[in-house]
Amino acid sequence: FVQLVKEMKIYLHKCVESGRDFNITLAIKTNILTAGLRYCLATGNWGDQKKASSAKAGVSQVLNRYTYASTLSHLRRTNTPIGRDGKIAKPRQLHNTHWGLVCPAETPEGQACGLVKNLSLMCYVSVGTPGEPLTDFMRQRGMDLLEEYDPVLEPKSTKVFINGTWVGVHKSAGQLTETLRSLRRKGLLSFEVTIIRDVREREIRVFTDAGRVCRPLFVVDNKPDSADRGSLVLKQDQVAKLHTDQEAAASLQGISEEDKAAHTYGWMGL
Repeated sequence: FVQLVKEMKIYLHKCVESGRDFNITLAIKTNILTAGLRYCLATGNWGDQKKASSAKAGVSQVLNRYTYASTLSHLRRTNTPIGRDGKIAKPRQLHNTHWGLVCPAETPEGQACGLVKNLSLMCYVSVGTPGEPLTDFMRQRGMDLLEEYDPVLEPKSTKVFINGTWVGVHKSAGQLTETLRSLRRKGLLSFEVTIIRDVREREIRVFTDAGRVCRPLFVVDNKPDSADRGSLVLKQDQVAKLHTDQEAAASLQGISEEDKAAHTYGWMGL
């Protein structure tokens, strides 16, 4: 791109000196960008071809297609960008925050041991959803926007963050958190939305952006007046009903969605 701008400057300078009209089609040489991208994708060295020593290596790779399992393993691989000859053990070990996210067993032998890791089987990377609808929803549920907030009048309000941005404050943080979690469990919010209530810091942090590494969790019944407090909300008979729905799916073909929902338990029943 820098070379493309330089060529345009040279052409513009010539046009000014000779008094010719500036023609954008002649100024832009399309093969400069094409050749640069082609070189980067072919070699994996991301950067200028003339400065190959300072370019990043391994950015583009040939996808492994030997078997289906090897393809999945290649797509879920992570790499620590440090030298393979280092004797420091810490970068090769798993951190406490990797629990449930990084596989503790799958890593290559030899110099790359521990530096090349893989995501766990149930781990996934979030795709992301817009955060503006959540801001509007919470404003309708009593959230004061940051422009309207007066810390003198409401010193004990809870801050609300969406994707790291402070959007407002709320007086009843517990009720707002339970409302958001119930909407997520009903499927009205995306299952990728992360809702965190920090009681000590008086903050509610909501994340909807892409690129977050997530893992599935079981929901525990923590209602004070519940008879099953401390046990999982998902029961064995509910899983059995879902299996029954799968077995009866062939006999319910050809009927409307309303009739099908009336005869099956379904995910909405959960």
